[in-house]
Amino acid sequence: MNSWRIRLASALLSGVVIFSVSSDMDALAETRQVPQSNKDIQLSYSPLVKKAVPAVVNVYAEKRVRPSQYPRSANPFFEQFFGRNFEGPMGQTRPRVEQSLGSGVIVDATGLVVTNNHVIADADEVKVSLSDGREFSSKILLRDETADLAVLKIDSKETFPVLEFSDSDNAEVGDLVLAIGNPFGVGQTVTSGIVSAQSRTQVGISDLDFFIQTDAAINPGNSGGALVDMQGKLLGVNTAIYSRSGGSVGIGFAIPSNMVKAVVEVAASGASSFERPYIGATFQTITADLAESLGMDRPYGTLITDLNKDGPAEKAGLRVGDVVLSVNNIRADNPDVLGYRLSVAGINKEIKLQILRENSQIEIPVLLAKQPEVKPAKPELIEGANPFSGASVADLTSAVAEKLRLRRDMKGVVIIEVYQRSPAARVGLRQGDIIRGINGAPIHSVSDLKNAISAGRGLLWRLEIERDGALIRQFVR
Repeated sequence: MNSWRIRLASALLSGVVIFSVSSDMDALAETRQVPQSNKDIQLSYSPLVKKAVPAVVNVYAEKRVRPSQYPRSANPFFEQFFGRNFEGPMGQTRPRVEQSLGSGVIVDATGLVVTNNHVIADADEVKVSLSDGREFSSKILLRDETADLAVLKIDSKETFPVLEFSDSDNAEVGDLVLAIGNPFGVGQTVTSGIVSAQSRTQVGISDLDFFIQTDAAINPGNSGGALVDMQGKLLGVNTAIYSRSGGSVGIGFAIPSNMVKAVVEVAASGASSFERPYIGATFQTITADLAESLGMDRPYGTLITDLNKDGPAEKAGLRVGDVVLSVNNIRADNPDVLGYRLSVAGINKEIKLQILRENSQIEIPVLLAKQPEVKPAKPELIEGANPFSGASVADLTSAVAEKLRLRRDMKGVVIIEVYQRSPAARVGLRQGDIIRGINGAPIHSVSDLKNAISAGRGLLWRLEIERDGALIRQFVR
């Protein structure tokens, strides 16, 4: 069977609604119940749909490019909607207008709208259309590729309907869900389902790997829409689906509202980017074998494998070999969960880590800090007749390693991006691959890579690539 692949839902979703009955966890447990009678079965979600719809908008993004300036393989998101370049009169090329559409949610009465970053990526103009048909221009206040979120500001001084934020940590598996959107452009549609999983990680959708999973039908056209609880509050932003065909198979993912709220608050403060807090430690997933060696009865938590000198973790007294079990008494099952908890906490905030150290559990407060200033590595695009042509590479620094989710102590040259249909893509190179050798020559820097490519022009290339901890040797003609 073919492996599952992720298709980003990339058009407008009006909203998804997870309905939890009370904000108090004890009250939630007491009030949740299955239908008890025909009368219960005949209940309708219509009042909640009517409440949510006015705050869910359609987002239209336009980008104007000249064909000579645009490699078709560079942006597969737009490419799926548009064909090849076209020419104007007398063979002159004309600018091409590319459009993408998705959904957004109004989260502030002044007109702040949150949507997916992939909906408005590289757009020159973004318009927002309300459920009543009115259309407004908007500007992009903040874009965050890591979380796949963007915040827009509607160009108007009027007051808009909003969805308040819910606490996504209160969502439980089995909570009812409504998805409201415009799948495949057929018009506004409502689907129902439940929360299938909470804290879903290792999905591979974005760098922020922490999602609410739902079986409510979410299709292309739903990106950026709302996940709303039974109080009519925003529980998350729908982002992606698992699919073989592009249609819903009952596995959809939404960014939790607590993460969305953190990004929106930064945008509202006037900042143009969302910075993750710095803890100054490297973490590893606890496997079954590792748990046994540590005397744990089950594998969960994250093992500290390295500490940065004078970083927040070292200053707080954390040690290599400590196992982080939870953050503020919420379990941190793996590094993805821990990273989410740190991101939601924010810079200059104190968190309490529950630690397993030498068979004893202790609690250590850690003050999260701003990321230290690190000179970013400038990616370089490799061109010419060689297997790396079409790959963007950079020296592997700790900052680059963190961005690509590699160990911070790794060194060498890493592939940042691979253009589709390029020689590098045809060879099978991927983002995150570390180039270890070319034709027997070790590669420690981009300069080494360029020298090896210049010396290796011929009929046969021998490549050594490290991927996911394994060394791959490949011969390429």
